[in-house]
Amino acid sequence: MLKIALDAMGGDQAPRVEVEGAVQAAREYGLGIILVGRKNVLRRELAQYEEAALLPIEIAHASEVISMSDVAGKAVRAKDSSIRVATGLVRDGYAQGLISAGNTGATMAISKVVMGVLPGVHRPAIAQVFPTLKGTLAVLIDVGANVDCAPEMLTDFAIMGAAYSRVVCHRENPRIGILSIGEEEHKGNELTREATPLLKQLPINFIGNVEGQDLYSGHADVIVCDGFIGNVALKVSEGLVNTVKSLLRESLEANLTRQLGYALSRGAFEDFRKRVDYTEYGGAPLLGVKGVCVICHGRSNAHAIKNAIRVAREIYEGGVNKEIEATLLKGLEELPAASL
Repeated sequence: MLKIALDAMGGDQAPRVEVEGAVQAAREYGLGIILVGRKNVLRRELAQYEEAALLPIEIAHASEVISMSDVAGKAVRAKDSSIRVATGLVRDGYAQGLISAGNTGATMAISKVVMGVLPGVHRPAIAQVFPTLKGTLAVLIDVGANVDCAPEMLTDFAIMGAAYSRVVCHRENPRIGILSIGEEEHKGNELTREATPLLKQLPINFIGNVEGQDLYSGHADVIVCDGFIGNVALKVSEGLVNTVKSLLRESLEANLTRQLGYALSRGAFEDFRKRVDYTEYGGAPLLGVKGVCVICHGRSNAHAIKNAIRVAREIYEGGVNKEIEATLLKGLEELPAASL
C-alpha cells in the first residue's frame, strides 16, 4: 500500500487538524498514513475517532518539534524532530510522500539534506497552483524557496513546473511563460532577459514574457519567476481573495431586503469560494528533491491536509520526478556548452 508520512506536529493547530485530515484521507483515498510526532499525544488524538482502528494509520515517534520561529540550521541539526523523522521515512522507501504544515524553511532544508536533490537540479523550488478564467490551473514556480536566482535556476523551474502541470493539472503541452513587467522580450530585469534565451532552447513550450494578470487569465499554464517575486505574488493573491470573499459576503448579508438574494446566490458563492480556496488544492510541492514533499500553510485545516495527501499521491503515481529528470537530461543535451 502506498504510504504518506505526515508531520503531525508542525501546523498552527497541530496535531488536531493533521490527525483529522489523516483520518479523512485514509477513509476516502485508501492510503496508508504515518502520523509522525509524539506518540502519546497522537494516540490520544487518534482515539477520538472510532473508525481509526479500522483504517491504515500508524504512528512513528519523534520527540522533538520544530517551531515556526526556529531557523533552518537548527532544524537540520535536530535529529529526532517530527519533520526529520518523516523525511527519513521517505528517503528509506517506507513512505512515498511527505506532508508538513510546519516551518517551511526547515521543511525545505531538511528535505534537501535528507532526501537529496535530483540530478541536474540547481535548486528545488515550490510550485503553487492558481485557478484561471478558462477553468484551468496555472502553476507559479518558485513561490519562496529561492529569493535570489541565477538564470539557470529558472530553466530548472520551467522544466519542473511543466512536469507538474502535465501530471497534476493534466495539461498535455503546457505553455511556459516568464513573469515580467511587459510581454515584449526586451522588458524586464537582468534576470528575465538572461533567462529568456536559455528557456527558448529547452524542450518545452516556451511562450515568452507574461504579466501578473496572467496568473489568472489562463494565457500560460506555467509561470516561472524567482522566489522573492513569486512569494509576493502569492501573498498578494491570498490577501485579495480573502478580501473579495469578505466583501462579497458582507454585501449579500447587508440588509433584510437582500436575504432572499443571498439565499438564492448561496450556491454560486460556495462555488466561488471553492474555486479560490487554497484548502481545495492542499499544499505546494517542493519540486526537485529525490522524493515527494508537499508543504502546507501553517493555518491549514483538516480539509487542506487531506487534499495535500491527495496531491502527494498524484505526484508519486504520476512519476513527476522521473519526468523532471528525463526533461532535464534532454535540456542539458540541447543547451550550448557556454550556458551550462
